[in-house]
Amino acid sequence: MTVKQLSVFIENRPGTLSAVTKILGDNDVNIRAMSLADTKDFGILRLIVDDFDKAVSALKEEGFSVTSTQVLAVEINDRPGGLAEAMKALYNDNISVEYMYSAFINTKENTAYLILRVENVTAAQEALTDAGFALISQQELANI
Repeated sequence: MTVKQLSVFIENRPGTLSAVTKILGDNDVNIRAMSLADTKDFGILRLIVDDFDKAVSALKEEGFSVTSTQVLAVEINDRPGGLAEAMKALYNDNISVEYMYSAFINTKENTAYLILRVENVTAAQEALTDAGFALISQQELANI
């Protein structure tokens, strides 16, 4: 069970992030998780949204470069060591995490949601579910 992540190539200058978030808001697209990695001149804004197709269409219409990546959304225990348990499940199967970030959502007490990009999605799904972690679907994220 994977989730579509949208990556937006943006210039590192005042107003760019504001423009992207305004476009999404004006098109009734809700951001469920986000991460921004930048260099001096450019950045990659990674987003999980409730309506992927609408977000891609709106951003491309405004001239932004957008790509799609399959990622995992996993529920972990929100307590000391909760993240370590998920990372151990991946490590035990020799799965490296390329990057991760947290989501804005929290529907259950004492839980948190992580977005993970891994090289082998199928192996990571199996390792996490075998260790008892719940994976969140695209539809579930949209409805939370």
